[in-house]
Amino acid sequence: MVEEKSSDLFERVKEALPKEAKISNIGFEGCEIVLYTKNKEFFGEPGDSIKNMVGVIKKRILLRPDPSICLDPEEAEKIIKETIPEEGGIKDIEFEPAFGSVTIEAEKPGIVIGRGGETLKELRKKIFWTPIVKRAPIIPSDIVKTLRELIYKESDFRREFLNKVGKSIHSGWKPTEWARLTALGAFREVGRSALLLQTPESSVLMDCGVKPTTNEFPYLSVPEFNIHDLDAIVLTHTHMDHAGGIPLLYEMGCEAPIYCTTPTRDLMVLLCMDYIKLCQREGRTAPYSTKGIKEAIKRCIPLDYGQVSDITPDIRLTLANSGHILGGALAHFHIGSGFHNLLYSGDLKFDRTALFDPASTDFARVETFITEATYGFPEDIQPRRAETEALLVNTVKKTLERGGKVLIPSFAVERSQDVQVILAKAGIETPIYLDGMIWDSSAIHTAYPEFFGRELQKLILQQGWNPFTQEVFKRIGSEDERKALIESRDPAVIISTSGMMVGGPVLTYFRNLADDKKNTLVFVGYQSENSLGRKIQNGWKSVPMEDKGKNVSVNVNMDVVTISGLSGHSDYKQLLNFIGRLRQNPEKVIVNHGEAEKCLSLAHSVHKYFRSESVAPKLLETLRLK
Repeated sequence: MVEEKSSDLFERVKEALPKEAKISNIGFEGCEIVLYTKNKEFFGEPGDSIKNMVGVIKKRILLRPDPSICLDPEEAEKIIKETIPEEGGIKDIEFEPAFGSVTIEAEKPGIVIGRGGETLKELRKKIFWTPIVKRAPIIPSDIVKTLRELIYKESDFRREFLNKVGKSIHSGWKPTEWARLTALGAFREVGRSALLLQTPESSVLMDCGVKPTTNEFPYLSVPEFNIHDLDAIVLTHTHMDHAGGIPLLYEMGCEAPIYCTTPTRDLMVLLCMDYIKLCQREGRTAPYSTKGIKEAIKRCIPLDYGQVSDITPDIRLTLANSGHILGGALAHFHIGSGFHNLLYSGDLKFDRTALFDPASTDFARVETFITEATYGFPEDIQPRRAETEALLVNTVKKTLERGGKVLIPSFAVERSQDVQVILAKAGIETPIYLDGMIWDSSAIHTAYPEFFGRELQKLILQQGWNPFTQEVFKRIGSEDERKALIESRDPAVIISTSGMMVGGPVLTYFRNLADDKKNTLVFVGYQSENSLGRKIQNGWKSVPMEDKGKNVSVNVNMDVVTISGLSGHSDYKQLLNFIGRLRQNPEKVIVNHGEAEKCLSLAHSVHKYFRSESVAPKLLETLRLK
């Protein structure tokens, strides 16, 4: 853990470096040490001096060029284009003088990097900028483009902010004597996930969501929570019940960094922007504006899976694949110097899906595990994945053969892409229309294939077959297009938000298609209590809805099919199997993110099978972890 103060650490680094390195400045980028050199030769070929120093101080060191040695951007861009093979597919080149870096966005990053990184090494020696390569989305994404432009624009702010974060992390600390957790949301309920982890040195918020059916936010006014005392926010994934409240924190004056994966950052912007639009359409005042989203993005510190990062003086974070959603992560917290190890699941899927490998269990130590309980009853067993996918494909084909339309309410992120991959692999040739945010979400997915499971990665990166770019997928981008699709007599598949039918264009489709027996409504995800989706799923033959400001009753004559095995959540057996596959049984298991009875039931089962202390806390309870 971080025990050495920054001033002492910097002195050690300076003493270990050769004088010819000509270090002009030394600081932090988050938990990493960054050195700026005026020596062109040392920047291009630092030898083993940096590597040897990393081995001694056990911290990652970045070598950046002093601005005085960076080649003129116009000349540097010309050299980049001459050096990188044309087949690399360069789409954009952006310079960040504050970091001495140049980002090269390309269709084929591997070609840009070169075998063993040789092309990038060559560029360093030619242009004296640090080259960074990013994959360009195959489907153009306004979100990805806008985000990257914002980050470049805010380079000066980010450099100062990251240095400030680093100083806070390296401020020194006393031996950890206790750690505790406060339940601010999603305990004995689904939605508004938020947990506060505290030690004598640190205050870390895990997730901050909104309840999709009631628009309730976590309890942020309790005595334990002080937004100005937060040292870090850890965001496991971007579904609104985990991420929907993040911008609110920054409109309240939060200054803490957010740690998450890069796809999580991008998707959070997409979903939170849509949430603001939804509030406006419903005549409600949105709880935050685009300013809150922008302030959050400026303070994001993206981490890769497996990357170990100090986030406070006495807490070290590692993110790992959760199997749940693009960039979704299990968050492992190493507290103190071996004092305690906490694993927070967020949401997890311990089974292989069309998109992802099962959640990782590769953790050296887990004394406390916080698990979700969406499917916490013993009878909550999902069918086998192969059977589930076959049922979906057969249901779609059967409806299309009789000339009907298939309506699939779906979450914009993960579930829609899961369905897309399944239908694309099945060779469905009838047009599949994507409405709501699904097209934009899929575009973001195409920018991060390295976060997919090994099988899908192989299809995309090695065999050149990308399910998201198949011609069968069509975008619905206007009310006129939506109306034309509804009125068309041609069979079709429609995947539309929202997944629980609590808003979005799916309601328009349902109102107009529900009365026709040729059509089929296919549920592919969890339907929360009191949602319209749950009522239909429970067999209601007439449901109340609003149409142009009037209350109407909609007859449900279309077929209703539930495909339960596509859930991005683990079922009962998978949750227990996950715990059983950890290297050691956790001493304590805390159950959240589930209806009250399911949380209590799963806690009982965990104690029965693993003899771990297991609890299902109520909202606002505080537990001492050690």
